Amino acid sequence: MPDRQAQVSQAIVTAGQMRDIEARIFAAGMPVAALMEKVAGLIAVRVQQAEGSRVGILVGPGHNGGDALVVARELHFRGYEVWLYSPFSKLKELTSQHLQYAQSLGIRCYQEFAELPDCDFLIDGLFGFGLERPITDAIALAINQLNQWRKPIFSIDVPSGIHTDTGEVLGTAIRATHTFCLGLWKLAFLQDHALEYIGKAELIDFDIPVADVEAVLGDAPRIKRITPGTVKLTLPLPRPPVTHKYKEGHLLLICGSRRYAGGAILTALGARASGVGMLSIAVPESLKPLLVSHLPEALIIGCPETETGAIAHLQLPDKTDLSSFNAIACGPGLTLDATPIVEEVILSESSLILDADGLNILAQMGTIPTLQKRQAPTVLTPHTGEFQRLFPDIADPKEDRVKAVKDAAVQSGAVVLLKGARTAIANSQGAIWINPESTPALARGGSGDVLTGLIGGLLAQAATKEIPVENIVATAAWWHSQAGILAAQERTELGVDAFTLTQYLMKVITNLGNI
Repeated sequence: MPDRQAQVSQAIVTAGQMRDIEARIFAAGMPVAALMEKVAGLIAVRVQQAEGSRVGILVGPGHNGGDALVVARELHFRGYEVWLYSPFSKLKELTSQHLQYAQSLGIRCYQEFAELPDCDFLIDGLFGFGLERPITDAIALAINQLNQWRKPIFSIDVPSGIHTDTGEVLGTAIRATHTFCLGLWKLAFLQDHALEYIGKAELIDFDIPVADVEAVLGDAPRIKRITPGTVKLTLPLPRPPVTHKYKEGHLLLICGSRRYAGGAILTALGARASGVGMLSIAVPESLKPLLVSHLPEALIIGCPETETGAIAHLQLPDKTDLSSFNAIACGPGLTLDATPIVEEVILSESSLILDADGLNILAQMGTIPTLQKRQAPTVLTPHTGEFQRLFPDIADPKEDRVKAVKDAAVQSGAVVLLKGARTAIANSQGAIWINPESTPALARGGSGDVLTGLIGGLLAQAATKEIPVENIVATAAWWHSQAGILAAQERTELGVDAFTLTQYLMKVITNLGNI
C-alpha cells in the first residue's frame, strides 16, 4: 500500500478538522465545483453496482445536496430514471445551480416526500458532516417514512441526522444500508451507537494531499484506525533465524477457579496462539490436571486455594518471582476471593494486563490512581459495565466512547482497551486506536478471555522491542476480531463460541500475508 494511502486509511477526523482541511484545499486553488464533480463522479460509479434503475435522490440545502445532484445528473445520462426530493426553499448557490440544470434535463423535483415515486434505491444527500441541530418537523417525518420503505439507501459522507463526531442521532436519522465517507474517515464511523445507521461503510478517497492533513492534525495525539498494515508492523514476525524460547517472551497467566475453570483454559489458548516462547499458568491446585490436559507445553503452577476454590496465594517455583516474567495477565475466572493476588501483581515490576475479575477487584479496591506509580506498562481491558465501575466519574462511554477511553487512560496512566463493536484503545498521552471491524458473533462468554491471553502473549514477546504498548494492544484487538469475522463467515454468527474462536486465530495471520 502506498504511503499516502496508508496515512489516509488510518486517519480519523472530527467535523472541525475536516472543515479546516477542505479550507486549505480551496485556498490553494481547487475550485469547489471541480471537487464536487470529482467526488460525485466516484460515487456515481459505485452506485451503479446497485440493483435497479429507478432512483430517488434526497437533496439538502448545502454542498452535500450538490454532491447528490451531480450524482443524479450522471445517473440520468446513463439511462436511470431519476427523481429528486428537495424540501428546502433556500439552497447554497452551487447547489441551486445544479438543481436548475437537473430540472432543465427533465429530472422531476418534488418538495413533498409523499409525491416521490416508488424507487429501487435512494441516495441521501440531505445533510453532510456539519449538522449540529436536531432534525424536526416535516424533514424528520419524511426521514421516518423513508426508513419504513425498506429500500437500499446510499448516504453521502454520513447518514443525515448523525452527529459527525459523537455518532449521536440528532432527532432522527437515515438508516443507510451503505455510506460513502468522503476524503477521510469521520469519528462517527467508529462510535458504537452510530453503526446501525451507517450500514456498510466505504471511504471515497478523492486525493486529499497528505500535507494538508498533517498541517491540520499537527503533532497532537491522533485517533487512528487499526489497519492490516499497522498490524504487520507490530506482529513478532518474522522471527530472527537464531533465537530460543526465553528470547520470545515469558508470560504468566493468573486465572481460573473451581467455579470458572474454563476462563483459565480460554485465556491460555489465546496466549498460545500469540506464539509466546514460554507460558506459565497459575491456577488453583485442583485445576492443574485440567490445564495440563489442554496445554501440555505450558508450565502449570498449582497454587493453594480457598474454600471457595479461588487462588489463596501465589506459589511460584523456586528461584522465581513476578519480576521473572516479561508480562503478567491476571483476572479471567479468578472470582473476587482472589483480591490479595491482584494487590500483589499491581506491585510487581512486570508488564500487567488486568481483565474480568482483575478489574472488578481493582474497582472494589478504589486504587486506580495507584496505577500511575507503576514503572512497567499496565493494560486494562474493560467492557462497558466494568468501565463504569472502574471510572464512575467519567461520562457514560455509551454516549462518546472515544472521549471516555481517553479520559480513563489519562486518569489511570494505563493503556485502556474499551470493548465494544468498535473497540477503542487509548494511552495516557492521548493517542487513540480504534478497531474498525468486528462481529456480533463475539458477544459470547469467554471471548474476552481469549483476547486477554492474546494481548499477554504479544506483550511478553515485545518486552525487548521498542514498540508502543498501545500498538501491541491494538494489534491483538484487530487479530481477535478478525478471527471472529472469519469464523462467522464459515459458521454464521451463532456458531462462534470462545473455544471455536481460538481455532481461527492462526488462520487470520495466514490470510494477513495475502493482504
